[in-house]
Amino acid sequence: MTWEPGVTHPFRAAQSETVIGRGDACWQRAASEVLRWGVKTRSGFAVASPHDVMPGERLTITARLGPFVVREPVEVVAVIRQPDRVGFSYRALPGHPVRGEEAFVVHRHADAVLLSIRSLTAPAARGPWRPAYPLLRVAQVIARRRYRRALR
Repeated sequence: MTWEPGVTHPFRAAQSETVIGRGDACWQRAASEVLRWGVKTRSGFAVASPHDVMPGERLTITARLGPFVVREPVEVVAVIRQPDRVGFSYRALPGHPVRGEEAFVVHRHADAVLLSIRSLTAPAARGPWRPAYPLLRVAQVIARRRYRRALR
């Protein structure tokens, strides 16, 4: 899917693709990990029940920032299980620090195994997180960097 200019408003779109390794062993490991929340848990987040992702499942992801605990309620929107492409997307639920969606897809290109990360983000509609949105954008950049290293 390609985001057209203006279609994402008021959301900020971000996407990246990273080679995480090569070969069948890397593919098997990364495909299994991404479908069990590994991209999140290996990036420093805690997932309430890190079993296989399931469409429609609602759960809470937790981030710790020093003495602060940030709870992120989410709902899994879609799960992809194809021979050379696996992953999932989730959307933020009320109470999440931001509005939007995020997707993590592991796929093959020849011998390379890649991780694609896509997100649409906007300030929370209301609540205490709304004024913190500029700081949350910085935190997202740091989290995306960790995601890109998580499955290597």
